[in-house]
Amino acid sequence: MTIINDLDKTCGISDDDMTVLFKESIRIDDEIRRIKGLPVARYDDELGKPYMEYPDGRREYLDD
Repeated sequence: MTIINDLDKTCGISDDDMTVLFKESIRIDDEIRRIKGLPVARYDDELGKPYMEYPDGRREYLDD
């Protein structure tokens, strides 16, 4: 019988390393979208509203 632990499920990558890899993948995707001229979805914590950020820096807040 093979016993599988949490490290086996993630190929030995720790939670902290996985978080770093996830954040880097989001950064790369955002960069690709800017190069292609596509907006990036963001969330404004101060206003509590989602918005689209365009490559020129313009923000378009989304209505509920």
